Amino acid sequence: MKQSTALFFALWMLSAVVFGQQRKLQNQPYADYKIFHFGFMVGMHTQDLMLTQSGYANENGEVWFSEIPSYSPGFSVGLITDLYLNPYMNLRAIPTLHLGSKDFVFKEQTSGEEFRTGVRNNYITLPLQVKFTAGRINNYRPYLIAGGYGSVELASRKNQPVLLKPYDYGIEIGVGCNFYLPYFKLCPELKFCFGLTDILEKDRSDLVDRELMKYPLSLSKATQRMIVLSFNFE
Repeated sequence: MKQSTALFFALWMLSAVVFGQQRKLQNQPYADYKIFHFGFMVGMHTQDLMLTQSGYANENGEVWFSEIPSYSPGFSVGLITDLYLNPYMNLRAIPTLHLGSKDFVFKEQTSGEEFRTGVRNNYITLPLQVKFTAGRINNYRPYLIAGGYGSVELASRKNQPVLLKPYDYGIEIGVGCNFYLPYFKLCPELKFCFGLTDILEKDRSDLVDRELMKYPLSLSKATQRMIVLSFNFE
């Protein structure tokens, strides 16, 4: 008898929750069914590189190693274009401007001598994504994104100890959630970008101070990484 009473009470509570969700007023109930719509995004990011050391030893017997010890936050802004495919999939292109930098620390393995330098990178990226969206629950709807991107640097500064190639491409994945407000959708999103090419510039004929050549020669490869936290307004 007690089990039957508990089961009845549980079913009654579940039906009350479901009924309450069904009766809750939905903002913009048809917003996700537009064939095509625009929006914009603003956010912040951190740039990183996966560095491969070459083990190069110069004429003085010095062997230098490098790392990026900490993330430097940058600013991101972009335009969202969204094409409806079906109730759970959308195709998106988001031209984005990323303003940021990377800080390097080079260390000589024997003496422990350190050399610090920085690279300012301002990229325009064009991601092409597929957005996979779960079912809507009242006024929120989580989603996943996956796709690829191409990027170009606006203006690279030559005669620096480290020079990166201006072009890159890679893949990106992320998670987010649509929040339906009375007049627009607000979508916080966290995205991870992984470059697939070596962007380390090895031809350093631009380097006037040849004493600095030991630093780029200590590296054999560098691939881009980026984490982007954005707020999309659609």
